[in-house]
Amino acid sequence: MIRIIRVICEIRGLKASDANATKWIASPPFAWLRTTCYPATALVPGLIAAQILATLQVYLSNAGLYHALTVINDAGYLAIPNQQVANRLHGFGPAFFGGLFFTLSVGGGISILAFAAAWIWNRLFYRKKLLLPLLWLPWIGSLAEVNSRGFCPMVSSYFLVIPVVVFWVSLRWMPPQTRKPVWLTGLVQLIPIILLVLLWLPQMGNRLFLDVRDNLLLSNTLGTKINDFYYRYTLYPAEVFKSLDQKMLKTCSLEHIRNGPARRLLERKLLDHDYLRVRGDLEVDLELGIREVGNTLVFENRGRPVLRTSQNDFLSRPDNTLRKFSLKSDRHAFFRGFVFFSILIGFPVTLYLFLYALFRSVLHIFLGLRIASIGASILCFLAGISFLIPLHPNKGGKITPADLTHDLKSGSWQERVAALKIICETGGEVADFDGYQRMVTSPHIPERYWSAKALGVSRKPETYRDILSCLNDGHPNVVSMAFYALGQRGDARAVQRIIREINKSGDWYNQWYAYKAMRALGWKQTRLK
Repeated sequence: MIRIIRVICEIRGLKASDANATKWIASPPFAWLRTTCYPATALVPGLIAAQILATLQVYLSNAGLYHALTVINDAGYLAIPNQQVANRLHGFGPAFFGGLFFTLSVGGGISILAFAAAWIWNRLFYRKKLLLPLLWLPWIGSLAEVNSRGFCPMVSSYFLVIPVVVFWVSLRWMPPQTRKPVWLTGLVQLIPIILLVLLWLPQMGNRLFLDVRDNLLLSNTLGTKINDFYYRYTLYPAEVFKSLDQKMLKTCSLEHIRNGPARRLLERKLLDHDYLRVRGDLEVDLELGIREVGNTLVFENRGRPVLRTSQNDFLSRPDNTLRKFSLKSDRHAFFRGFVFFSILIGFPVTLYLFLYALFRSVLHIFLGLRIASIGASILCFLAGISFLIPLHPNKGGKITPADLTHDLKSGSWQERVAALKIICETGGEVADFDGYQRMVTSPHIPERYWSAKALGVSRKPETYRDILSCLNDGHPNVVSMAFYALGQRGDARAVQRIIREINKSGDWYNQWYAYKAMRALGWKQTRLK
């Protein structure tokens, strides 16, 4: 290790005998982390804490989901995900890798906010204890909002543990403040961040994640592996905070309703919205009871009365009633919003800080700290631009049919994908264009994906076989879009084929799309045994 440091000293023009060089060699490792890697190093303990909590949270959620799937399967319904996926719910891998979603989103978001609070208290408030409560107010408010509809211990732990860890580490490792702040250096470091925000803001829309997937991830081997990892494991953490409306299958109990005809009528209405009746003393998503006085229905969630309405109102407007029930029983609305905020803000800022620390550390081997800081900011800006360029639309303005014909025959797969997106949005007939079958078997995953979706709006009988061929595609994103296309076609004959595909599938994401396709075709759950 000393030899390596001596080589670095020689690169920087220092002699081992120099006092500065000797002092630099003898300095503890944390001193180097405080100068070149800070504040990225201040975030690491927060991310580690987040990963531990997230792994536990997803593991407990998986265990609860396994129990629910067992109950649904025993009641004779079609369970999604199937047994192949359910058998993996007790494993450590899905919990750990699923937990990464919360680590990189919520963990990053809370860590950034806690670091900012520590910086404000140190640099602006000069660590005056009287001003510290001002930083507690948002923290206390977040905890109150998290538990406003019932105590959520796992979600609360994120907002209790991570801020304390990051705040303490940030203050301990924060470099001492210089008497004369170098405004020019600080301004140069700030300008790239502001410019990146301004450049990325126009991309913030409904299609941002699709554009990132198609143009940044699925356009290269490494990105494809990241994409596949994302779709393989994100459904596990998604189950943690879904509202009842967002869940695919919900369990309900009608044991407290003694009237047989009324119970059967209510069961049919609930089945229409994927509330599956199970028997016994089990914890269910919806427990429906009825009061003799006024014939009032009482909707309970986890033993807590949530909503009351008349039987006639529910039977006439079940959609409205169940939506209200889902909203009032939703304990994770704030947490979902914070996750979304963290994906858009917390994750990019965390990534920026780690890239900055990496560039700064490397440049500091050859340059002084101030020049290395400026160079790292410039390199981070260039990295942000390099990620942005592929997302820039290939063509602007109104697309004419002649343009579509030209673009679908283009030698650029990006232009062909852009044309396919227009067909999907306008409901055009993809089979009217010569050679559309070549796009179905293209070597480019985004092209096969959007071809399958375009086939969903086609109405020519011969394209139905093309959709079925996409079910055998080697990439799960394409298979999922083939299921979506079958649902869009409206041909109920596809239901039996979809059920067969679900039974043999080991991909939860594909099963999710397959189930949605069957529901779009008018299929409903029935007791299979």
